[in-house]
Amino acid sequence: MSDQKRVVIVGAGFGGMSAAKKLAGKNVEVVLIDKRNHHLFQPLLYQVATADLSPAEIAWPTRSIFSHAPNVSVFMGEVTGIDLAGQRVLSGDHHLEYDYLVLATGAVTSYFGNDHWASLAPGLKNITEATDIRKNLLLAFERAENSEDEEQKRRLLNFVVVGGGPTGVEMAGAIAELAKKALTDDFRRIDPRDARIILVEGSDRLLGAFPRSLSEYTHQSLESLGVEVRLGSPVSDITEQGVKIGDEFIPAANVIWGAGVQVPDLKDWVQKPADRGGRIIVEPDLSVPGHQNVFVIGDAAHVPWRDGLTVPGIAPAAKQQGKYVARRILDLMDGRSTPAFKYSHAGNLATIGRHRAVIDLNGFKLKGWLAWWFWGLAHIYFLIGIRAPALVMVQWVWSYLFRKKGARLITGLDKDNARAVVPLAKQKAG
Repeated sequence: MSDQKRVVIVGAGFGGMSAAKKLAGKNVEVVLIDKRNHHLFQPLLYQVATADLSPAEIAWPTRSIFSHAPNVSVFMGEVTGIDLAGQRVLSGDHHLEYDYLVLATGAVTSYFGNDHWASLAPGLKNITEATDIRKNLLLAFERAENSEDEEQKRRLLNFVVVGGGPTGVEMAGAIAELAKKALTDDFRRIDPRDARIILVEGSDRLLGAFPRSLSEYTHQSLESLGVEVRLGSPVSDITEQGVKIGDEFIPAANVIWGAGVQVPDLKDWVQKPADRGGRIIVEPDLSVPGHQNVFVIGDAAHVPWRDGLTVPGIAPAAKQQGKYVARRILDLMDGRSTPAFKYSHAGNLATIGRHRAVIDLNGFKLKGWLAWWFWGLAHIYFLIGIRAPALVMVQWVWSYLFRKKGARLITGLDKDNARAVVPLAKQKAG
């Protein structure tokens, strides 16, 4: 392996994994670095957060994916810096030298300068956040069931989702179905259908990247599910007691953030121009200006596209960039030229709820139950695990036929949380 060129890939998301898989079996040493030991199918995280799926159904150990690729090794660690001059990736006390570097670091939740909201309104970017949201959602119903205070009960049953993009729309619809369908027969002292779900979007419509007709359909569909949609009213404050939308304060025990993303650290590591979200402005071959052997892909890259837009931060785009960069590296090793990266946009998809979804396939618009089935089958098709597609299909069929959530476990309870859900009879006895 010492005579081979070494490619270091930072990040085991869609872009990094696609690059690594394209280089697997080639005459090159690949080191894949990530602070987590698994690859996550992020588009289905909201289904973990709302108890449709368990984490193991949408995530797989990275090492197992490359267990049959001897030239690919996995380094579990957090990158703390990049030494471009010395061609090294820094991870604590570890220094990994590279001949070629692929930065696929992804993005994190952005609170637009209000970082103190993070602990009050979790985003949805990883399994920990998803399972914490699931715990808090389910705990809200349990605590409401045990509460004797009507004002507190109303606060517990108020759920606010911030952001009208696909994440916010999918979360709001899933919470509505959880409260108004799946849990209706499970409680005795509360009616989960009394839950109030509010979706807040600062612009004048939902799903801004979709045609207006599909945005309007999404708005109407969410309202038919019982979701209150607030447009043109950005969130002005979040506290432990609730959310301020414009001048109105809404008591709420659960606030979920899906309004924006940013790329941390990368512009400091490479000291190159970046956009307002921290994405590195790359060359036509996705390389960092002045460094032909260093590439940035996925959510971390600012790539011009069409009509003044940039390539969107979605999984298909990251996969295309990962494959392109792998080919570009092989061409550089062999002294061949490579055409500039060209993004092929397959379309936009978003699900709203049972039998409700919207799809824009480059001008071909689809909505309703057919779009919902198309969305589900498309996501199952792109799951990369061996057993996962079958497991997810079984789980979805179960939920579809019986309207039951298959992963309604409250995990990670500490003593304070446990005391909060002790049955009333025991509380009185104590």
